[in-house]
Amino acid sequence: GDPLLIGGSHGLTRSARADALLEPLRRLIADLERTLSGDTFDPGTSKRAFALGMGDAQALTILPRLLAQLAADAPNVSLDVRPPPNDGGLPSLEQQLDLALVIRPGSAPGLRARRLLDDSFVCMVRADHPDVNDQLDLDTYLALPHVLISPQGEGPGVVDRLLAAQGLTRNVVLRIRYFLAAPLLVAASNLVVTLPLSLARSFLSIAALRVLEPPIHIPTFATYMVWHERNERDPGHRWLRDAVAASATAAAVSIAPVPPSPHPQPPSQP
Repeated sequence: GDPLLIGGSHGLTRSARADALLEPLRRLIADLERTLSGDTFDPGTSKRAFALGMGDAQALTILPRLLAQLAADAPNVSLDVRPPPNDGGLPSLEQQLDLALVIRPGSAPGLRARRLLDDSFVCMVRADHPDVNDQLDLDTYLALPHVLISPQGEGPGVVDRLLAAQGLTRNVVLRIRYFLAAPLLVAASNLVVTLPLSLARSFLSIAALRVLEPPIHIPTFATYMVWHERNERDPGHRWLRDAVAASATAAAVSIAPVPPSPHPQPPSQP
């Protein structure tokens, strides 16, 4: 006997009772659809399209291995890669995304998360940087011009917060939102960038760059896969989660610590 729709100045709106019923009914409908479809998923024949949210650095780390697995096991499955959610995750995962890769998973009811891989930070400079030797000391690090990778476009980075705690600042001359552009800019300048090891490894074979240990301790971080609980038991979604996790495991093997790159030596004179 509870009203589901209530009249208002802008027409009918859902009552509190209707809002409380909405998500359970969605789950029931999804369960019914899976039951009627046989609750099966055959990757070899499926033409399903999945929407994934991830940043450009995560795409470079995870997607090559994931695409190879799709080519081998699910040739007709397609991926729609979109920017990661910036709204706490849950609304996007409920309505737009099948899953997302994030650094800090939310704790909202209905959100599921799985830890994929651990990463650390390193510094990169061009291979023949005139002011950087085999090791990067703190004074040199602070004096060098820095690229700050800032996906949100504002606020201090993790390095700036750590330096501020010691009463120090670095010389940031460029703030950029794009992870993939920063190493290429560093390779063509005297800039230094502090970035994830997984991304740095991807560029060592692309550009003339060197990897160095940061002169300050920067905590490690993890990448998580998150999804909405409505997809928890969907067989196709389970297959996708396992495929992404397997790709992340393969990526984790490739991001073991990189030894510092030696400073290039000038050619000997005849």
